[in-house]
Amino acid sequence: MVDFAGFSMPIQYEAGIVREHLACRRYAGLFDVSHMGRLEFKGSQKISFLQHVLSNNVEALKPWQAQYTMLTTPTGGALDDAFLYRFDKERYILVVNASNLEKDKSWLRERLKDFPDAVMEDISQKTSLIALQGPLAKQILQDLTEDGFLPEPRRSKLGALTMAGAKVLVSRTGYTGEPNSFELFVPAQKVQDVWSAIYEMGSHLGLKPIGLGARDTLRLEASMPLYGHELGLDAEGSEIPVFALPLARVAVSLSPLKGEFVGKKALAAQFEELKGQDNGVYNPNGPLPKRILSLALLDKGIARAGDEVFLGGESIGKVTSGTSVPYWQSKGQGALFKLTGETNRRSLALAYLRADLKPGHEVRVKVRKHSLAAQVVKSHGSAEAPPYFRALPAGWSRPEINPALGRAEKKLSGLLKASLDNHKWRQTRCINLIPSEMTPSPLVRLLTITDPSGRYAEHRGLEAELLRQVFYYQGTDFISRVEEELASEMALFLGCSQVELRPVSGQMANMALFSALVKWKNRFDLKREPARLNGVWTNHIGNGGHLSAQPMGALRDYVAKNPATERFSVVNFPVKRKDPFAIDTDRLGELMEHTRPELVVLGKSMVLYPEPVAEVADLLKQTGCRAMLHYDMAHVLGLIGPYFQEPFKEGADLVTGSTHKTFFGPQRGVVAGDFEPNTPGFELWEAIENRSFPGMVSNHHLGTLVGLLAAVLEMNAFKDAYQPQVLANAKALAASLAENRVKVCGDPQKGYTQTHQVVVDVGYGRGMKTALLLEKNNIITNYQALPWDEGFTASSGLRLGVAEMTRFGMKEKDFTRLGELMARVIIKNQDVTEETARLRRNFKELGYCFQGKEIEGFSQDLLRSF
Repeated sequence: MVDFAGFSMPIQYEAGIVREHLACRRYAGLFDVSHMGRLEFKGSQKISFLQHVLSNNVEALKPWQAQYTMLTTPTGGALDDAFLYRFDKERYILVVNASNLEKDKSWLRERLKDFPDAVMEDISQKTSLIALQGPLAKQILQDLTEDGFLPEPRRSKLGALTMAGAKVLVSRTGYTGEPNSFELFVPAQKVQDVWSAIYEMGSHLGLKPIGLGARDTLRLEASMPLYGHELGLDAEGSEIPVFALPLARVAVSLSPLKGEFVGKKALAAQFEELKGQDNGVYNPNGPLPKRILSLALLDKGIARAGDEVFLGGESIGKVTSGTSVPYWQSKGQGALFKLTGETNRRSLALAYLRADLKPGHEVRVKVRKHSLAAQVVKSHGSAEAPPYFRALPAGWSRPEINPALGRAEKKLSGLLKASLDNHKWRQTRCINLIPSEMTPSPLVRLLTITDPSGRYAEHRGLEAELLRQVFYYQGTDFISRVEEELASEMALFLGCSQVELRPVSGQMANMALFSALVKWKNRFDLKREPARLNGVWTNHIGNGGHLSAQPMGALRDYVAKNPATERFSVVNFPVKRKDPFAIDTDRLGELMEHTRPELVVLGKSMVLYPEPVAEVADLLKQTGCRAMLHYDMAHVLGLIGPYFQEPFKEGADLVTGSTHKTFFGPQRGVVAGDFEPNTPGFELWEAIENRSFPGMVSNHHLGTLVGLLAAVLEMNAFKDAYQPQVLANAKALAASLAENRVKVCGDPQKGYTQTHQVVVDVGYGRGMKTALLLEKNNIITNYQALPWDEGFTASSGLRLGVAEMTRFGMKEKDFTRLGELMARVIIKNQDVTEETARLRRNFKELGYCFQGKEIEGFSQDLLRSF
């Protein structure tokens, strides 16, 4: 025990620093961090005051969010680093370092004089602070929660719950780098009860209480800064610029909305210097001559704070923090990744070094009388594959591609055998439940390999030709006929008047649509930089939203940044707390209070229910909002009709989709609209055609285009038998799984699903392993991160689809049997490989398609032509 900031603090508990560190990385660690200062701000000027004294953009914080920030000096240094929490709408709490609490309070009080309607209250003695970090942290909190809600599974989200009889505020923040990091604000009089409850719940799982020693090794392994080492003053007593720290990029906002704040001018100069350095321009006399970098020692030894670092005999800086850190060794990748029982040690450091050094540079560290080799590294570990923080020892490199060996003839023979083996396995022994896949009919597959598969047919409608399509190549009469018939048949199926079929994927269809919206928006102002979309509503990817409709996906290049939040102008639909697979339509009006969208994107890739097209269309109409309502039906395109949804009748302006999921076609995309000529919407449609070609695609894959025509003909001929069977089969599979004790997601009152998909929860982090286990039993599935998971590597779910096996003839009783087999694998880990193969042998011939002697004759004639 040591005296620290007026508290008696443990350097270590009974387990010791090494075991505490390892326990946090593999199981969970429990930290008493009540010594940290907690300051609450109130009053009508609280936001203006916080904007002035903190480096981050306080107005960007939404309710139930937190942000990393700094108290900066006028010269661009840091008085302290801190976290600002916004609990609910009005409660703002700033957590500062324990050793700086009194200094910070004094500095803040001095500046409060200019903000008479802002009040600061020190609540450090009223509240305690506990940190619970590590892979099992969420499970422990879930098991202890009596009421309330955990934060969403994203960094810096907040929640509120009751545990051990105490009202607790919870944040997804921490100082260890763990993907599962929680900090708990607990009433001081209840903290012992909460600590004891967590310890008792977690200790049998491997949880250890963590002292100051392991807290330091954990934060160093995560390259987290410590005030007095990486922040504040350097070894020579000079101020360390804030932008010397990598985290400054998220801790500092130079938004005009902040106005003038302490240190803004100096920070702006540092930021400009940083941009130059990232482009290879280094100025040793500029405002950022050195930066905090991660160092890994290559020689045996331990670097400590103050040790000097050399490059080619020149002193280039000093170590700011350094020690030896234990880590778990691992083996396997993806679903096979696991921590072994073996551990190792490595010597890590953070150092304040010349700013032009990059990862990979080798340097020397003077440790006492020895000169030790070290390497600048990007980081010491990664949290991007939850639930584990993964150590990145120095010297790792990207996987190399093995050079091709052997004669071409021998390799071809192997390729042919492997291809045929794979084809027979997938088509005759496996049951495919991946909801985004479909085996096309024999006719569709044959047509995709006819002569157009190697041809071009660029074309566009020209006003001079009365908008008739003008082809840029000869020999295209057949393709012209195919495209006309395809557009007509697809429009009939979709219930609309306009169809664009040149995009070769659903993602490309969305990109063409987004690009067209930007072009259409800027149609009156052709000389300025095109303005992007100012507001987009969409489903969050964590709740099943399409990747392409996210700022990380295709939408990124077409949506503007919101100056208030400094994030992309994307708002996610609220979901029901008890059923996050469904949009909470009762709260849709709240969205309109905060943003007037230009585009609303409905549709999901994890989809259990129809989307509320009519409700959203009515809301837009009632509020006078002229947003375009886009329904991305990638997964459910083949279900359009009275059995599921008719999007244009319900109010959709635009529909996009993939032609190969529930639809019968080869892999392509489609955009559809239903606009009257000589209306603004029709101008948008013309922009969609233009952004499809020449905007997105030149060769629009003519072979699959021919195959798609046959697929649309099949769909129009057989949809009334196929669609209700798909929906019935999905309910049968869901019911069977639930009856056999597999946890099925969705509303039981709706049969768990109203689409082709079934989603099951197999346990936190078990999705990948369970999918692999099912594959070994000839059942092909898709592991899925559920709304409460931190990422796909921590997936709890399996996403199952029945469309393909429905086409192969499976009915409700067959999916009931399949559910029983799957449950035996998932619950009991039984081997059902041969039973699955026997079940599949009954379903080898594709249905809901054209068959007969005419098709056989075509097949024989075609193959003879090769």
